[in-house]
Amino acid sequence: MVDIKSESDIRKMRVAGKLAADVLTMIGEYVKSGISTGELDKICHDYIINQQKAIPAPLNYRGFPKSICTSVNHQVCHGIPSNEKILKDGDIVNIDVTVIKDGFHGDTSKMFLVGKSSILAERLCRVTRECMIEAINIVKPGLHIGDIGAVIEEHAHNNNFSVVRDYCGHGIGKNFHEMPQILHYGNRNTGMKLLQGMTFTIEPMINEGRYKTKVLNDGWTVVTQDRSLSAQWEHTVLVTKNGSEILTLRSDENI
Repeated sequence: MVDIKSESDIRKMRVAGKLAADVLTMIGEYVKSGISTGELDKICHDYIINQQKAIPAPLNYRGFPKSICTSVNHQVCHGIPSNEKILKDGDIVNIDVTVIKDGFHGDTSKMFLVGKSSILAERLCRVTRECMIEAINIVKPGLHIGDIGAVIEEHAHNNNFSVVRDYCGHGIGKNFHEMPQILHYGNRNTGMKLLQGMTFTIEPMINEGRYKTKVLNDGWTVVTQDRSLSAQWEHTVLVTKNGSEILTLRSDENI
């Protein structure tokens, strides 16, 4: 069942969303060659706890051991930060942040390019963000969920990339993961219709190569089967009366 948010709920989600966005803005200057993903996790954890007086949602969620997810190069999502994983020039890394404030969640992620990345890596990151933006721009009451997936899939395929099918966007609010599921592929005019007051994430995962994935032995880290590069961007979105509002929009971002 889909939870339609009240005005009070939406106010709290705006706060949580802004906090999550602020974490991604804050961590940017630290993402460079030589730093470990474990160090990035500690910086984000301390910022969320001490500066924001909030809670990092991933920590201990279903046993996840860290406060953020860091997915590097061929890692698709749910990468576990580690002091042994050192970023190097040319890497691409997704940092996924979810913050809980006053009982509500804000969930967002962003690709960071470390030093000088390849033309292919830069294009993959750009096209993935475009997939997310094109999907967000069509969100409004009455839209079928299948239209969101169709827009993402078409833009990815037009750029000769593939769409991960094993993971999807999700409703969000008092719970980290709620209904509805937001697939990043699909057919137009299919699926549930959006209603004003729905809140959910749009978080396409786009691969350079084939779409198939596998989970590593740590039980969390998802990688591309063919070890091709993968990119992801994510925002938490509210369905408004006439369109949508991005609850995790960063101050430096134009959409």
